[in-house]
Amino acid sequence: MITRLLRKPLAWVAAAVVAAGAAVGLAWFQPWKLITDTEVDETLSAVATTSAPATAGPAGPPATGPGSATGPAAATGPTGPTLVSRGDFVTHEHDTSGSARIVRTADGRHRLELVGLDTSNGPDLRVWLTDQPVREGVAGWRVFDDGRRVELGRLKGNRGDQAYDIPAGTDLTALTSVSIWCKRFSVSFGAAPLRAAT
Repeated sequence: MITRLLRKPLAWVAAAVVAAGAAVGLAWFQPWKLITDTEVDETLSAVATTSAPATAGPAGPPATGPGSATGPAAATGPTGPTLVSRGDFVTHEHDTSGSARIVRTADGRHRLELVGLDTSNGPDLRVWLTDQPVREGVAGWRVFDDGRRVELGRLKGNRGDQAYDIPAGTDLTALTSVSIWCKRFSVSFGAAPLRAAT
């Protein structure tokens, strides 16, 4: 029976179609990522507990000169990295834990740091700053591409500490959450609200 089927050209065509479909499906879904982990261990900032005044506006180098945030009048302010905002991750499509924080570095730049992140691996995962509220449950899975967002790059690893530079000029007052976003399937694996540090 099998030998007779293999002699028919239509059987070879059907087998080729099935093989091609399986290859495309594997490449698209990358199911092996659900059972593999990528761990990252980057050095994070040793931050002060009070936020700097320059964090309310766009991210970028602070002004200089007398009376500015870096002039003589600011000599008593924080001189090292400062915590701007932070929040804890909630689970969306995949179990996600850890925290996210925005840090203003000593030279006035901003970066997002993911602390103790633990989520699933997956295809085409990105780190997004967004203006969408973080909602728990299924209602929060797909909202982050509805509004304003800034993509900080591909997720470096699904576990561990990692940092992402925030482009200069980014208006951080409008971006109130961070999402681990699966761009291929338009779904959030997990997200954290960003609340101003006090």
